[in-house]
Amino acid sequence: MLADIVVGLQHGDEAKGKVTHHLCKDGNYTHVLRFNGGGNAGHTIYHEGKKFITHHIPAGVFHGIKSIIGSGCVVNVRAFFKELEMLRKGGIDTSLVKIASNCHIITNNHLDEDEKDKTIGTTKRGNGPAYKSKYERSGIQAKDALELRPFIIDLYEEFHNNNDVRILCEGAQGFELDIDWGDYPYVTSSHCVAASALLNGIPPQAVRHIWGVGKVYDTYVGQKRFEPDEDIFSMLRHIGEEYGATTGRPRQCNWLDLDALNRSVNINGVTHMVLNKIDVLEKVNRWCLKHKGKLQSFKSRKDMCDYIINNSTFKSKSKNVYFSGNKHSIL
Repeated sequence: MLADIVVGLQHGDEAKGKVTHHLCKDGNYTHVLRFNGGGNAGHTIYHEGKKFITHHIPAGVFHGIKSIIGSGCVVNVRAFFKELEMLRKGGIDTSLVKIASNCHIITNNHLDEDEKDKTIGTTKRGNGPAYKSKYERSGIQAKDALELRPFIIDLYEEFHNNNDVRILCEGAQGFELDIDWGDYPYVTSSHCVAASALLNGIPPQAVRHIWGVGKVYDTYVGQKRFEPDEDIFSMLRHIGEEYGATTGRPRQCNWLDLDALNRSVNINGVTHMVLNKIDVLEKVNRWCLKHKGKLQSFKSRKDMCDYIINNSTFKSKSKNVYFSGNKHSIL
């Protein structure tokens, strides 16, 4: 068995779906696995000239790869079937979409409970209450939902009783929203770190590469104050189209925090790093980041990119760092 992991390094919305879609193109994977989150995720993917936004289903579906909603996820059954229909209408074959038998279900009661939130700023998709039921041992597993039975698989049987299994693990949200490592309580309800992928039946020794995905600036959606009072951040939001793929809410913008990025890189064990939206900084012609409590300004893209590489705790060679301004590719 071999496994590569795609993980968000910031507050989500880093284009993990794009990176997963790009890595699928070489056809080296037998499975793509979503390992956390649920309908609160929104992965924007451009495929054959069409734009798709997926919430549950992994990006492998666009490449004819078996695509599994993993045991660390929670699923809204109605939303799942709507997503299948959306993909089919877009010409995508969904016959290889599967759901782990021990994945948990979001119920109407979970949705109602989530609507009451006024403090955290959740997406109101029922994820938190569904995870709460899971850990209270009162939840419903996917294997017990009659309408999902055609999609159910056992992850152990799938990964350990087959030969030449090569898994690409697609994470949701980002490290800064992790239930343990984020700015609690302004976090999501699942584990967003790379290690969370292993909870889907993948042994640690199977992991080959960990792709950390971020942006050259940072964004956040939620209740806490994140964006400074400067016009430049409104420009970043407008030019970068920084509106939530799930809720449509405007994302608060700020400069990249290199210290926070290094923390995320270290804890996730990143071997390859993609920093997206470099084209947005080119359009506003401002090259800034925060490091060691100070705002650092640069004269050019090259100066800022070199600074990130030289001051990052990312230990791999610079050839494994990609600064991307392309919606379709990491290059």
